[in-house]
Amino acid sequence: MGHSPYPVVLDACVLYPARLRDLLMHLGIVGLYQPKWSSRIHDEWCRNLLANRVDIKPDALRHTVQLMNTALPDANISGFESLIERLSLPDSDDRHVLATAIRAKAEVIVTLNQRDFPSEILASYHMEALHPDEFISDLFDLNHALALKAVRRQRQSLRHPPLAVKEFLEMLFKQGLPLTVRALEKYQYAI
Repeated sequence: MGHSPYPVVLDACVLYPARLRDLLMHLGIVGLYQPKWSSRIHDEWCRNLLANRVDIKPDALRHTVQLMNTALPDANISGFESLIERLSLPDSDDRHVLATAIRAKAEVIVTLNQRDFPSEILASYHMEALHPDEFISDLFDLNHALALKAVRRQRQSLRHPPLAVKEFLEMLFKQGLPLTVRALEKYQYAI
């Protein structure tokens, strides 16, 4: 790529859906950006998933978190706790995400809840909140080849059930990624 990828904090809401989480992980693993999170962010998405899905066991989620931290050992941010109290957001429960982003020196928070991270507040920290579709589309524009490599790896890793390219793109669309799907449709042969 020729430059160091920039740090990006992933909010719990984008780690909750498994397929979206997997895509964001694959994009980070190939080096398009530096995913960042905290143990508190992990606790939030895991707690919500366990509350909503009785078929998922806590041990399985602990294993997922361990795999994520192993795959990206520099992703887990700590030492942000002292920043939380002085921060102000519409939902005070989101202050830990902003504190993580400040500590990580992130320019972007990827979230489905952009209204909870007002641009006027984030601008004072030189960062912005992006919807995952916009963020992934930007990564695709930044480096088609690496983005396609990540997408191909994700599709090929799906085994239960395996998905044909068209089915995979439909799954991404259902995950709320229409811009990403539109960009990928031209490159189906490479997925």
